[in-house]
Amino acid sequence: MTATLEQHTVLPPEDASEDARHLEKLASVLESGPRARLVGPDGDELTLPDEVYAVLREVAAAMARGLAISVAPLHAVLTTQQAADMLNVSRPTLVKLLGEGAITYEQVGRHRRIRLADLLDYQKRSRHDRKSMLDELTRVASEDGTADSVDDFVQTR
Repeated sequence: MTATLEQHTVLPPEDASEDARHLEKLASVLESGPRARLVGPDGDELTLPDEVYAVLREVAAAMARGLAISVAPLHAVLTTQQAADMLNVSRPTLVKLLGEGAITYEQVGRHRRIRLADLLDYQKRSRHDRKSMLDELTRVASEDGTADSVDDFVQTR
């Protein structure tokens, strides 16, 4: 795995008022119509695949809300800091997950490298596990009646 992550983060414009209107219009235009096309300034026209169309719609909508966007190829290889940032955890927490075998990684010299696909797989498994656990807790609470009871917690403020 020798591919590296080419990261290009696009920030929303500083003067977001007019640009946000354009982005909202772009998002709405991308939502309608049978086939999306990209037209360059020189009039060159390109019909977009459905996947690209969907991504552009999400990008335009997110930027209209003032969010920054990062796009990376699925085969990209991340550093531990990049992976930790994606999971919104500290780097030591990520290293602990790697050590526990929760996320597959490669050791290149002294450096750990994580494939983006492996990180996304872990994220998906983790969300599924959390949802399953919450569903089970909800089921147990509704069966034994504790969902309806009030504890003795005293609110001080």
